[in-house]
Parts: sequence; C-alpha cells; structure tokens
Amino acid sequence: MNKPNLTCLALVVVAGSIGFFIGRSGKTQSHDHGSAPAGEAKIKFWTCSMHPQIQQPNPGKCKICAMDLIPVREGQNETLGSRELKLTEAAAKLADVEIVPVTRRMPVMNVRMVGKIEHDESRLAYISARFPGRIDRLYVDYTGITVKKGDHLASIYSPELLTAQQALIQAKRIVAEMGKNAIPSMRERAEATLQSAREKLRLWDLTPEQIRQIEVSEKPSDHLTIYAPISGVVIHKKAVAGGYLQTGDPIYTIADLSQVWVKLDAYESDLQWVHFGQEVEFETEAYPGEVFKGRISFRDPVLSPKTRTVKMRVNVDNKDGRLKPDMFVRAIVKSQIAAGGRVMDPYFAGKWISPMHPEIVSDKPGDCTVCGMPLVSAESLGYAPANGSTNSAPLVIPVTAPLITGERAVVYVTTTNRPGVFEGREIILGPRAGDVYLVKGGLQEGDLVVSKGNFKIDSAIQILAKPSMMNPDHDHAEHQSLPDAPDEFKGQLHAATKAYLAIKNNLSSDKKPDASQIQRLKQAVADIDMSLIKDDSHMAWMADLKLINQGLSGMTADGDIEKTRKAFENLSNGLIAANKRFGRLKDSPVFIYHCPMAFEDKGASWLQDEKGTLNPYFGARMLKCGALRQEIK
Repeated sequence: MNKPNLTCLALVVVAGSIGFFIGRSGKTQSHDHGSAPAGEAKIKFWTCSMHPQIQQPNPGKCKICAMDLIPVREGQNETLGSRELKLTEAAAKLADVEIVPVTRRMPVMNVRMVGKIEHDESRLAYISARFPGRIDRLYVDYTGITVKKGDHLASIYSPELLTAQQALIQAKRIVAEMGKNAIPSMRERAEATLQSAREKLRLWDLTPEQIRQIEVSEKPSDHLTIYAPISGVVIHKKAVAGGYLQTGDPIYTIADLSQVWVKLDAYESDLQWVHFGQEVEFETEAYPGEVFKGRISFRDPVLSPKTRTVKMRVNVDNKDGRLKPDMFVRAIVKSQIAAGGRVMDPYFAGKWISPMHPEIVSDKPGDCTVCGMPLVSAESLGYAPANGSTNSAPLVIPVTAPLITGERAVVYVTTTNRPGVFEGREIILGPRAGDVYLVKGGLQEGDLVVSKGNFKIDSAIQILAKPSMMNPDHDHAEHQSLPDAPDEFKGQLHAATKAYLAIKNNLSSDKKPDASQIQRLKQAVADIDMSLIKDDSHMAWMADLKLINQGLSGMTADGDIEKTRKAFENLSNGLIAANKRFGRLKDSPVFIYHCPMAFEDKGASWLQDEKGTLNPYFGARMLKCGALRQEIK
C-alpha cells in the first residue's frame, strides 16, 4: 500500500475513533432529554432543540418555531450548533489537538533573491578619440589593469593636433605684440581668438598644464598623451598600437569599482514585501559565511515575462575591491509586516528619502544633496507609519490553523467557557508571511484556534453530516436526506421564489428592483410558516433563511445596482438551497444557472423559470454568460 493510501486510512481510523467518543457523549445527552426521574440533576434552563439560543427558566413553546422546550440540566452537555463538535478529553488527545490564541504581532517575512554583481554604470569613464590620429603607443595594452587618476594611457600622433597647437602659439604672439596701446576692439578680438584656441585644445582632453606648457615653450608637438580621468580598472580596450582613429572611436573603458551594483531577481509574489531603500544582506560564493549589506536603490518598472521576476538594484561599497563583477550572490530582505500587509521599517519611520539615492534620508522635506530632486515621504514608497500603537500590528494565526479550499478558509475555534466544543468558522485570510497568515476578518485577538488536529476535527464533522470545510452551508442541501415537505410549505416557498424571479428579471435587464418588488419578496419570505416542518428539515430551513435574509438586508431600491447584485447572490444561494431541499409544487420547475465569470471569476448562480441564459450579474454586458446546471422539479 502506498503512502497516500496509508495516510487516508489513518485519518479514517482516527475520525472513526473520535466518532466513537462523540457517540458515547451523544448517548448521554439524548438520555437527558426525557422526563426527569427522581434524583435527576437540577434543571438549569429550558431550550429549543432547533434554536439553542432560546433559553427560558420555565417550560413552554419556542418563540420561533413553537416546538416544546426541553430541559438542560446541570452537568449536561450543551446543545451544539450546526457547525459545532464536542470532543471528550480522550478524543481530543487521540486527535492530537493543539490550540493557540490569535495574537497581534508584526511577523518578519524573509524574501530570498539571487543575482550577480555588476559595474556601477554611474562610475564608468569612456575614453575615445577627440580628433583623427594614429596610436603610436599604448601604455595600458590589456584589460584588467588597475589605473589611478592621471596615469598615462596612450600616445597619439595627429597632424590636426599640430595645427591646433600652432594656432594657439600664433594667437598668443599676436596678443603679446599688440601691447597695451592697441585699439581696444582689436585687442578684444585677439584675446577672444586666443581663448578659442585654448578651449579647442581643452575639449580635445589636453590638461591645463599641457596647454600652458605649449604657450610657454612655443614648441608644438604632433603627439598627445592621454591620461586616465578616474581611478579604476580597465574593462575594455578597443584600440591597438599603430591603428588609426577617427573622431569618436573608442579607446578604453574604465570602471570605478569602489562601489558596485548588485542586480537581484525578485519574484512577482514577493514584490509587496520589497521596497525602495530597504536594507539587503547577501553572501557570495567567494566569501562563504561573510555577510555584505546595501540598500535597494532601484526597482525595475517592468516585469520579465519569461522569469516572472523584477530586477532590484542594490548599491554596495567596495573600497577593498573584493567584490568582483559577475560574482553570484544570494540575498535576503527581512521585511517586518504591519497591519494591512504594509512593510514597517523603523529606519524610515517618519522620514523623507531621496527617490534616486536611498542613502539620503532626512527628518523633514527638502531636496536631495546629491541629485537635487525633491525628497519623498517614506509612506509614499509603501512603508507603514510607526505610531507605536499595538493596533498597527496585524492579527496572525499559524499557517497550520486554516483549512483552505479554493477561496474559502475555515478555522476551528474553541472557548474557555465551553471546553471541548469546537466551532467551524469561515475567515478572510490576508497574505502569508513566513510561518503565519495575516487575518483580515472573522477572528479577534485572543480567540483560541486549533493549530493541529483540525483535519481530524473536520473529518469527524463530515461523518456527522454537518457543514465542514468541504461542505459549506449553501452546498449542504445536496448531501442531506430530508423528509418530504408538505405542499403548503412548498406553496409558500413557491410564492417567495416567484417574487425573487421578478427581481432577477429586472437585474438581467440592467434595472434596479423597485421598492414594491423588494417588499413583496420580504413579505413572501415572512409568510413562510416554519412550523410546518420539523427536526432536521426545520434546522435546514433556518440555515437557508439566514442566507435569504442576508441578501434581503442588502436590497434597496435606491442603492447602487452592483451592490444590489452582490446582495442578490446571497438571496440566490439561500433560495437555490431551499428549492433543492424541499422540492417544487407539481408543474412548477425552476432552473439553476451558473456563471463562472461573475464577481471577478469567483462565479455565482441564480434561479430562472425558463430555459435560456439571462444573466442577472452582468445584464446586457454579458447577458448570455452562464450555463444550465440543474432543473428542480
């Protein structure tokens, strides 16, 4: 037998064992519902077996369904709801149930990325020919050589350079010969010509010292020595000795490696946790165990369609030169998650940051001291404000607590005043952050949730045919065997469904239901006599009625049509379930249609009294979106 089958078998055995203990407990409970013999425990209160919220000090009738109340005695197990299960201490131990409280804290999300080291593009110097000539000598004749600013790189012969130097010498002589008594306008023109000759040589990369030497010696040279404009490493050498150059031809590229870039790939699913300015720690293959640090200085605005990643750039100091371009790195960003899934970084709390230089941080607005751009607030870059309040910390539960099926998440909750009772509760989950989920709704701080053994509890609930992870309330009608409802009840349900269909037809035509239609449906629902059905049928109708009333509460004639359509979904789910459970009057079939694209591809169903899709959730936009699922006769 393979491993998955063994796992399933073990689950069935445990669930069956739990059921054994539940059964023993249930027998004790059912025994207490009879008349009390002499010496019976004292009666605490009287309640309805269908509506356990009804509790009275004396016997009588249920205010909701008119059924006889039953006694609840001291020491007797309480009546359980449709989503509840009670385990004895032995059953809980057998299921290995562990319980943890829902807490508020800021979890840390470790975002892991990989990438490599590259040159800092802002620290590259490109040396090219400023005039035509021939390279007579290369002092730096291969790549990888480290040079310092001012080191000589190459010697170039150029007739044009010789001509330009002669023009400088001639202009210098003319100015000197004119003397102070020359006509002012002529002297100004001569000095302008001299300055133009100097500027031309300066633009050809001659240093001020070289230009001054030419003027003093009055000896032009047909060779020019090129010097390194920055310190760094020669990463490209394009020219060779003896080769001729045209203006603009590249000769060298020098990279200043005192600061490097680390280019990292962040997965699409991690982008919400990674922001501009965050500190990054990384390791290299060359120095295992040694951690380097830097800050994110750029987020690529475009996602790669092939890798589904976004490039992140980190500026890193490298004054010792140990980090080499193309080294492989493994990096991590530790993001502290605040309420709403926002990143909290105390370093940036209440601060203003340069949008191009994350190392420039100020306590107040202003301009970046490097690029001059206006500083922006940390909150505008996605950071959460640090107000020191516990409310800024999100509700979290362990990742093992929720049972997730598609878009639904179910947890099992217990309370200290009802030991052993576990209630299934649907919750709204936020994103996962490490070993916890953020909770958006359905739980409060201090609630006790099952973090281990929840699958076994859910299996036991399914054995009892109660709503569970796999069988939510509005789906349970298909699996529940109920006695046939009387025609009188079916007739009242038929009247409510008919009023519902009028509203449905309006929505299919992009019309909001009017007040009279809504009131007619509310009255038809109120006229359904629930005392006509008993026991499980009664409880099933109460579950359906809850959904129907939820839908009706959102129905207003003057409301937004999209909000009305959202309320119409609950209304439809309740009436679909009720029509499935209790059936229809003779010769009055209805049809269940389903559109998988409704509500952003969540999908939704509705009832029609005729065949042919008429979608109430989209109206004219996609009137024929949907398919027939079932006919109810």
